[in-house]
Amino acid sequence: MSKYLHQIITEELGRKTIEKTDVPEFLKGNLRRGFGEREYQKRAFQYFINYWNENFDGKPPKKHLLFHMATGSGKTLIMAGLILYLYEKGYRNFLFFVNSTNIIEKTRDNFLNPVSSKYLFAETVSIGSKQIRIKEVDNFQAANGEDINIVFSTIQGLHSRLNTPKENSITYEDFEDGKIVLISDEAHHINAETKRGKKQEIISADFDNEEVVSWEQTVLKIFTAHSENVLLEFTATADLQDPNIAAKYKDKLLFDYPLSQFRIDKYSKEVKVTEMDLLPFDRALYAMILSQYRRKIFEKNGQHVKPVILFKSKTIKESEEFLKEFSERIKDLKVSDLEKIEKNALRNISTEKPQIDIFSETAPRLDKIFTKAFEFFKTQKITFENLILEFQEDFSEEKLISVNSKDESEQKQIAVNTLEDENNEYRAVFAVDKLNEGWDVLNLFDIVRLFNTRDSKAGKVGKTTMAEAQLIGRGARYFPFKITPEQDLYLRKYDEDLENELRVCEELYYHSAHNPLYIQELKRALIETGMLPKQSTEITISLKDSFKETELFQNGYIYLNEQEKYKREDVVSLEAGIRNAKHEVTLKTGRTQTTGAFNEKEQTTGLELKTVKFPIHDFGAHLIRKALNKLEFYHFNNLKTYFPHLKSIMEFIESNDYLGTVTVDILGLPEQVQNLSAKDKLEAVLKVLEDTAAYIISEKVDFKGTKVFKAKAFNKVFSNKTINVMINEGEQELGKPMNDRASKYYLDLNKKERDWYAFDENYGTSEEKHFVKYVDKIYDKLKAKYDEIYLVRNEHHFKIYTFDEGKPLQPDFVLFLKNNSSQKTFHYQVFIEPKGNHLLKTDEWKQNFLNTLKSEHKLEQISRSREYVIWGMPFYNNETEPMFDGAFEAAFLKEEGSVILETTEIAVEV
Repeated sequence: MSKYLHQIITEELGRKTIEKTDVPEFLKGNLRRGFGEREYQKRAFQYFINYWNENFDGKPPKKHLLFHMATGSGKTLIMAGLILYLYEKGYRNFLFFVNSTNIIEKTRDNFLNPVSSKYLFAETVSIGSKQIRIKEVDNFQAANGEDINIVFSTIQGLHSRLNTPKENSITYEDFEDGKIVLISDEAHHINAETKRGKKQEIISADFDNEEVVSWEQTVLKIFTAHSENVLLEFTATADLQDPNIAAKYKDKLLFDYPLSQFRIDKYSKEVKVTEMDLLPFDRALYAMILSQYRRKIFEKNGQHVKPVILFKSKTIKESEEFLKEFSERIKDLKVSDLEKIEKNALRNISTEKPQIDIFSETAPRLDKIFTKAFEFFKTQKITFENLILEFQEDFSEEKLISVNSKDESEQKQIAVNTLEDENNEYRAVFAVDKLNEGWDVLNLFDIVRLFNTRDSKAGKVGKTTMAEAQLIGRGARYFPFKITPEQDLYLRKYDEDLENELRVCEELYYHSAHNPLYIQELKRALIETGMLPKQSTEITISLKDSFKETELFQNGYIYLNEQEKYKREDVVSLEAGIRNAKHEVTLKTGRTQTTGAFNEKEQTTGLELKTVKFPIHDFGAHLIRKALNKLEFYHFNNLKTYFPHLKSIMEFIESNDYLGTVTVDILGLPEQVQNLSAKDKLEAVLKVLEDTAAYIISEKVDFKGTKVFKAKAFNKVFSNKTINVMINEGEQELGKPMNDRASKYYLDLNKKERDWYAFDENYGTSEEKHFVKYVDKIYDKLKAKYDEIYLVRNEHHFKIYTFDEGKPLQPDFVLFLKNNSSQKTFHYQVFIEPKGNHLLKTDEWKQNFLNTLKSEHKLEQISRSREYVIWGMPFYNNETEPMFDGAFEAAFLKEEGSVILETTEIAVEV
């Protein structure tokens, strides 16, 4: 099978080269701060930049490209970044089109409304010395050639306007007179002709046949109207299994980031499905209880989040009727209604009639989430009377919104796309299918399906069920929050700690009626869309009873360091490396090139160019201040976050500690560099400032790891753990036990002679299993030297932090060795990371840190008769095991006394 475009680029360049491609500062700096920084978003830009500037597969770059990206991954953000990039390349006119009006309103807000919470650009957009306006226009005929001009349209409206033109409307001539960029969102809607088997050249040939003009033909006709037009398509649901669609996009699929990878990378909520044999309002009440429980958990942990519920009906009439019923019954809620639900939840747990958890056939029954909710209410002294009052306030009529009409008001469309905003009080949404596409919402945590039908035929997933699966994918967008500084705001945090109360804040619940066949169909649909893994399971890993009786578990310690805020109070200047950095600017010389008709070589008019170094302070404080004002990064309040001792902008301009000694090399014609214009000087200073901002940001460190390691009670750090494991996604061994006689990794860890392994099983990766077998192999050597030996797998129990940046690291294993001597007892604590070949380079920073531990760490010793020593080993890799074995033997299997001598140097604090 021939390869897609992104695969060809990866093969020709290599992923490392792509990842090293610089995303221009003007692109990053003109997006809203913090936007576009996820790794896959950077890769999307890197693929485009490489493709735009190179030839791949021996062919010049085409200007028709597809970005296949998961719902919620930031397609609109990528559009905004590419608009900036293509503006810099000379494009000024952009046509955004999609098939839905509500998506138009959302995108218009994202592109044009600076006060919107989802506005994508920086407060001021500027490239070089030029400040740029982003404007909506009706057509491009009178558009300003210095602005970013955008026409917003539905594909239906565009098709109609072009094929039945009216005065002042956009016409085909708009696309012939000058180059434009077409941006197609939800692009799968413009493939009707292709799905029917028509090839692109046949579709093109039908342009002049007015009777057969389709949406797809309209788009293709616009795109081909000018040789430099660009067509960028974006969708989360390209049907690449269809051979016609696959053929169309083989040489156009530039970036592929499917929903399955989005979920694996932890950017989504996890999906749970409850199946309840209850009437619609009763299912709604369960969802409200769960929603309120979630809100309280957020509040308990200092997060002010308003969880939203979507009530989905089959028809508009049914939706309107349920909205009315819901409002009336909320007013009449009684304590007895909640008591029945609590009793039912407890009864379900105590019987063999579980509710279905679609996420895993072997997972604990889902009912316990409701039991947890009621236990939480009691612990927090929230009575049912109080809960009813909260329901009646939070779900009052003015906090319910219906989105069903074909002609929803602009205000209502914006309201459902800004549900996360603090001033948006809507708590529940009532809809049929208006929100299946283009709906941006992060704080949707519950969807209640109010009907009970299915449309599966011949064992295939029905269209309705697939649409519901796609809606679940929209609701599964992760709501960003973090509780501790080292946590990532945008990633799930509790996959390895399912008992944590905050786990419910990372889950989307889909509440369905009792219908096993529908549940099976929905599960297939969710797997097809990538929202569920094909197989997953919850595993409980337990410490052995024999290990719990050991001295280490009952009275022992593990030494850990801490992450602390980097004190910027110590920063009193720009770093010398930044002040002395080389900055280069080339002036436009007006030189020309000519090519002979029969000569391949170009002849360039001879020009004598000269480079002159200028201190930028020579250009004058007034000009430098003007340049600073054009770049949001240099607003004084922001500079103070980096340089707390800075007293004024003038100090930043004039002081030798900041810009006072910065220089720029300017290359141009001798007469140019000797007589620089004000414009030349401004552009040079802007280039210096853009470079400097990039340096400052890249060098900024928010945290560091302490070098002092403190004792933590072992039994307070390590405990039994329940984790969620996705089988056959990524590492094939993950989630599989070692106690499987058919496996090449077989090892019975529960045998008495293996009491040295603390847990009852190892479900880790293949490299981790190889390492456990390695320890088993050398155990007799260790036993001859040490009195106690215990290997403990770190099931996300603890982290240590790099000294320089405070980056968290969770070593896979810690090996405890105890050695009694006549004078002292030595306790060795050895951090070890098994690592597969594919991660050796990526995770090299972890190995570097582990290698520095023995020379740089300090300990708070807690006893004069016991000495504790921390050690970090190089990565263990099965293919290079002899190298690891040599390092391990040198450190821990030397002749008696040699290690003790070395540890005396390491344990520097007593």
